[in-house]
Amino acid sequence: MRIGSSYEPWQRGASRFAPCPSYNRQMIAHLRGRILSRQPNQVIVEAGGVGYDVAISVPTFSALPAEGAEAALFIHTHVREDMIALFGFAEMAEKRLFEKLLAVSGIGPKLALTVLSGLSPERLVAAIRGHDHATLTRIPGIGKKTAERVVLELKDKLEDMATAPMAATTGPAGEDVLSAMVNLGYPRAAALKAIEAAAERTPEAASSFELLFRAAMAAMR
Repeated sequence: MRIGSSYEPWQRGASRFAPCPSYNRQMIAHLRGRILSRQPNQVIVEAGGVGYDVAISVPTFSALPAEGAEAALFIHTHVREDMIALFGFAEMAEKRLFEKLLAVSGIGPKLALTVLSGLSPERLVAAIRGHDHATLTRIPGIGKKTAERVVLELKDKLEDMATAPMAATTGPAGEDVLSAMVNLGYPRAAALKAIEAAAERTPEAASSFELLFRAAMAAMR
């Protein structure tokens, strides 16, 4: 990974000490390697002879294997003028929520990681979409005003994220049916509701992709 600038200091009309930067940012998006050390908020992963210091949430720490084993993490590369920091996640859903939290005014990467350490992705999405400020303010660093901003800025931006594990309500075929319906252009939230309604109305359909898909499509009409 290289972050740098290239410029010609002797450009006509330009000061020798006034560069015109041209950034080439090559971000790390995924990392696989051997765990050198791990603790609840940090893991060091060796890949290609380089040890990467990665900040992690408590759920990701719990999902990691022991030191010496190989692990894979989805990575968010956070770049500032004075530093580059890596944030790792065992699940893509957790990384996506982390990046959505960063878009909220007043929330930086450390606080976003604290939020994800305090609530599972499913509970966090449910709290935000349900305007549950009380649940959010139980997280260290999240006061009433910050909780209100999180709800206000994200409540309409999480429709593509399920609020509960599909297998718990719709059986093993639920995830496949949800993916198929989203690929057909249906909003994720509406598709999820239709699948759950279909599974409740016809329990035997939950074990069959074809039956559940047909029942869910019928529920959309």
